[in-house]
Amino acid sequence: MQLPNDIQATVARALAEDIGTGDVTAGLIPADKQASATVISREDAVLCGVAWFDEVFRQLDPAVRIEWQYQDGERVATNALLCTLQGSARSILSGERAALNFLQTLSATATATRRYVDLVAHTSCRILDTRKTLPGLRTAQKYAVLCGGGTNHRIGLYDRVLIKENHIMAAGSITAAIQQARALHPGILVEVETENLQELAEATAAHADIIMLDEYSLADMREAVRMTAGKIPLEASGGVSPETLVAIAETGVDFVSIGGITKHVRAVDLSMRFVPE
Repeated sequence: MQLPNDIQATVARALAEDIGTGDVTAGLIPADKQASATVISREDAVLCGVAWFDEVFRQLDPAVRIEWQYQDGERVATNALLCTLQGSARSILSGERAALNFLQTLSATATATRRYVDLVAHTSCRILDTRKTLPGLRTAQKYAVLCGGGTNHRIGLYDRVLIKENHIMAAGSITAAIQQARALHPGILVEVETENLQELAEATAAHADIIMLDEYSLADMREAVRMTAGKIPLEASGGVSPETLVAIAETGVDFVSIGGITKHVRAVDLSMRFVPE
């Protein structure tokens, strides 16, 4: 998995908002005080965010040494020792919250994604993310989805045409919207959101690259799979939860998109503690 190219800038913003003009509390510690610390997982999780964690301390104090016991994408158990840090006590204290914020949040997305991926492992269905990401963390959370075994949908509004209900109304029809998309953006994938089988038939006839099935019943999903016969990938969306996912995947759809893996996550419980001398 390739790391995003904006990690340095993302971390710089996080440090600027947290430290500002300086860490007045860490300044109470003697400048030459050295310390060792550990990061422990307080619950089972899938780890993600190592590069962001490391970048925090690279920007604050490259002399801080970090030794990892796990890497991105690996499962960690409750009370697992994730890494150790050694270096300036001031630097470790100043970077602690920003570093843990990245590690906890990205591990949360990776963990949530893995939960859904595991549920459909017996099918060929893949779990997709959405654009419902935390502001400023789009590429980071998209990377975390990959670490959890998921698949990235479009990154933003620029890399795929996604024609939804309001676009269709403004364009006049699904067919007209697809034709305009082909004329303006040749070479870019064109996906169409449909709400019923009639719209599905029109999107199929207009040669959409991907068709989204929005809030379809399970029976209609199965019929959509039959109608398209594997010629056009189908993405199910809406009303997806751990309780409904398996039945949706077993209809034969190719993808299920889940906004919750990036917007409804709860930070993984991690703890950094100084090691007594």
